[in-house]
Amino acid sequence: MPFDVKDESLAEQGKMNIDYAEQNMPALREIRARFEKEKPLKGIRVGMALHVTKETANLVKTLIAGGAEVAITGCNPLSTQDDVAAALAKDGVNVYAYKGETKEDYYSYLNKVLDFKPNATIDDGCDIISEIHAKRPELLEELIVGTEETTTGIIRLRAMENDKALKYPIIAVNDNKTKHLFDNYYGTGQSTLDGILRATNVLFSGKTVVVSGYGDCGKGVALRASGLGANVIVCEVKPVRALQAKQDGYRVMPIADAAPLGQIFITVTGDKHVIDVHHIKAMKDGAIIANSGHFDCEINVTGLEEMAKEKKRIRWQLDEYILDDGRKIYLCAEGRLVNLSAAEGHPSEVMDLSFCGQALALEYGVKNKGKLEAKVHILPEEVDVEIAAVKLKTMNISIDELTEEQKKYLSSWQEGT
Repeated sequence: MPFDVKDESLAEQGKMNIDYAEQNMPALREIRARFEKEKPLKGIRVGMALHVTKETANLVKTLIAGGAEVAITGCNPLSTQDDVAAALAKDGVNVYAYKGETKEDYYSYLNKVLDFKPNATIDDGCDIISEIHAKRPELLEELIVGTEETTTGIIRLRAMENDKALKYPIIAVNDNKTKHLFDNYYGTGQSTLDGILRATNVLFSGKTVVVSGYGDCGKGVALRASGLGANVIVCEVKPVRALQAKQDGYRVMPIADAAPLGQIFITVTGDKHVIDVHHIKAMKDGAIIANSGHFDCEINVTGLEEMAKEKKRIRWQLDEYILDDGRKIYLCAEGRLVNLSAAEGHPSEVMDLSFCGQALALEYGVKNKGKLEAKVHILPEEVDVEIAAVKLKTMNISIDELTEEQKKYLSSWQEGT
């Protein structure tokens, strides 16, 4: 089948949502207009594993405008917006995704995209890249470049590079300044709380919120929780980040010490079992747990299932676990990334920057076919600057320019005190 979606009749609603997102993605529209003229991706087959959202649909439209053929699947079983998937299918895109995918369908869809025999990949979490290396190595010969969207994926890719297992060049779009300083910080901060609010309708004001991880995502989550009146505790393993959290006004302590104090727990680390069984055993009655990292391993959900005497779905994307002593623990979105599972992910305005990065990274990789080593690459700074400049232009914002005297001063060493 050229597509597999939940309900084709949702296509009209999906189109309206895609068009609405497009209104808030003016920088990507600028890139698309150029791609339409220049066709930098002509003849390129792009295999994508991204969250199938209204924003991602606009990236797909941009790549197609640039001459690419596209096949796309989701990168998380709960993050697909079914109306968007239906709209893409109606437009003739090879799309394989639905919200609530089984594990079997998830990997089957990844392989349907790989059956498309892509020469370029776009990934969010590194699953499609891992699948190629582990099970479809025959595809490596045709692959020109890949891109990776998220911190979790970059962690996995660095591990592959260190093990000398990576066999084609990958551009770390997540490491663009116009990505991680905006998408991770502003996007994750807002969308994570949005997801928890939709799942629980809880009042953040006055609550003690425990944020595990103080990278760009954790900083954004802590800031937004604090802005809603929460008392924030940060848990970290890296001394510099822990010191930053302290200087930003938050309490800092190990998760074991925070477990009895917190009322809402949010993980944003990219690591495994950050909240484990012994932490859950120490939590207050009514504690809410949510994860905003890419994979569902940050919370030991299996351990929670085993220790609970009863579990029931009490709200959409909210499960209640009753422990032996009668305490209730609430888990949002099955421990999967709450901002996309229980809400709609990052706002379009912030994905505008991220997906400009994806489009330009793909263009850069194709232009440099055969010149990039099989390792993780960072986009040149001038591309990052171009993205920011285009975004400012679409916002009608002007900035200063260096004078010739200032340029000379910054490039010389002779002039001092």
